Amino acid sequence: MGRRLSDVSAPARLAATGEGLGQDELALAARNHGLPLEALRYDLTPPGLHYVLTHYDIPHVPDDAAWRLTLDGRVRRALTLSVADLRAFPAVTTRVTLECAGNGRALLSPRPVSQPWLLEAVGTADWTGVPLRLLLAETGVAPDAVDVVFTGADHGVERGVEQDYERALPLGVATGTEPEVLVAYAMNGAPLPPQHGRPLRLVVPGWYGMAQVKWLRAITVADRPFTGFQQSVAYRIRQEPDEAGAAVTRIAPRALLIPPGFPDFMSRTRVVAPGSVRIEGRAWSGRAPVTAVEVSTDGGASHHPADLEPDHGHRWAWRRWSHEWTAEPGDHVLSARAHDAAGNTQPLEQSWNRGGFANNLVQRVPVFCTDPRDTV
Repeated sequence: MGRRLSDVSAPARLAATGEGLGQDELALAARNHGLPLEALRYDLTPPGLHYVLTHYDIPHVPDDAAWRLTLDGRVRRALTLSVADLRAFPAVTTRVTLECAGNGRALLSPRPVSQPWLLEAVGTADWTGVPLRLLLAETGVAPDAVDVVFTGADHGVERGVEQDYERALPLGVATGTEPEVLVAYAMNGAPLPPQHGRPLRLVVPGWYGMAQVKWLRAITVADRPFTGFQQSVAYRIRQEPDEAGAAVTRIAPRALLIPPGFPDFMSRTRVVAPGSVRIEGRAWSGRAPVTAVEVSTDGGASHHPADLEPDHGHRWAWRRWSHEWTAEPGDHVLSARAHDAAGNTQPLEQSWNRGGFANNLVQRVPVFCTDPRDTV
């Protein structure tokens, strides 16, 4: 018997005890880059530094003019729109922090074998486009509508299932205003780069990256819950492989430090001089506004409140925070912990699931403070 599709598409698995990263994971890491954490200094992430997760191939789009977005399904009037048609609608720009649902996966034990993110799968941009609710209003959504399904042009196979990348949102989210979902055609004031979905993508503020369908080509209103692979198989929080699990949806609170000082090349241990050191970073949550950040400089033994900047009207974007630390010679471990208005807080102990999703364990940054008396 010849080989089958499932023979070239491995099932989900956990790394064995002591197993290092394989070539498959390294290949994914080379394709899907994270944000260098020093780039947290930018309010808006330059597109080339913004994290990228591409499940399959980046579709080749030689000419935006030929692209068409269809809206159909349980609607009174189906639509086919060009990018120019979408630009004729009133434009909305929203600053949104996007984070991959698997951010932090490679730090888990046992490690889910997949894209091996450390903590860099994040970025913030100004996204410009048309509110999805306006497009759905143009079609006239049927009273029995339940879900809105989004289909991208990226095509591949995963765990033996050939598929276009597809995700769905409940109708209430798709037509809501808080957050207001966008069909976006621009990033930071310029047309979408290829890796970020050119020419059209979905932007769902507050939700993890799997909801932000890129290379968007179809929107289908359905009268029953969507059960496609990326909805009902992938992106579920499970402890055991045979359970249905809970859906991955909104971003859990997280704070990250801009690494202070300068790094050792291999270990990435940060080196600082004694004296006053400004510790700063960004914090965000898709579940509720961030209300506080606390900082530890002693490995979590004690915590101190950080100064938190206002959100400046950007509810769905990260917020800058800072804290002044007097560094003394020796080894230290820095960390920051975010809290939001709904009472969500970053955990101090590992929260594990088989997919490595929504893991917002507090970051730990090793720092070595030099001793001026040491001249060796």
